Amino acid sequence: MDSLLWVAMAGAKENFHALSVRSNNLANANTTGFKAEFENTRAMSVFGNAYPTRAFAMDEIPGYNFNGGAMQTTGRTLDIALQGDGFLAVRDRDGNEAYTRFGNLEIGSDGVLRTSTGLEVLDENGNQIVLPTPLAQIDINNDGYITGRPFDADANVVETYQRLKLVNPELRSIEKGYDGLFRSRDGTALAQDDTVQVQSGMLESSNVNPVEELTNLIRIQRSYDSQVKLMQAAGEMDDAQNRLLSYN
Repeated sequence: MDSLLWVAMAGAKENFHALSVRSNNLANANTTGFKAEFENTRAMSVFGNAYPTRAFAMDEIPGYNFNGGAMQTTGRTLDIALQGDGFLAVRDRDGNEAYTRFGNLEIGSDGVLRTSTGLEVLDENGNQIVLPTPLAQIDINNDGYITGRPFDADANVVETYQRLKLVNPELRSIEKGYDGLFRSRDGTALAQDDTVQVQSGMLESSNVNPVEELTNLIRIQRSYDSQVKLMQAAGEMDDAQNRLLSYN
């Protein structure tokens, strides 16, 4: 009964972790550029001074779904979608360089280019992008160069400003944080990749499949219910064993 109770308890505990992963995916089904997470459970032996006769379940995130989401045309020049592989470099809340596929950009009153969530967008040298304000026109070309026309300039005047930092790392070398941003596993900043292309006037939608996520939530919930029933069965068998021993 001890082994049965241990296995059932460990399984139920990790089902909660799996539910959080799948629920987070489903909650971000409409988040621009979101990449779904996978979850996996495997058995782990408990090692100690004695023989490892116990095992527990361990839930882990073995990777992420890097497939591209559907492209949505917005017609807004500060909306960008990355074509194929690659990421846009931003500065996270702690001031460190991070990477995202979220391409909804805005120019603040201070001229700093940020995502609509407030993260500073970085240029190819890792610096913040500061643009003159106001601008009568602004464009971002396929290579990530930002061009525009000052408000009081002639109609044929086009100025080139900074270039977006676009990277294309080995997918195994990056990991996703709780804030949804990707970072290199060794903490170093990634180099600019000139092959990464962007498309202005478009946004990439989330690659989450809501039907698949709902199906997985049902599967995990049923697994949890089974683990709870096993714990109840272990308790009933333990009670029956105690009654039998009391007769002696």
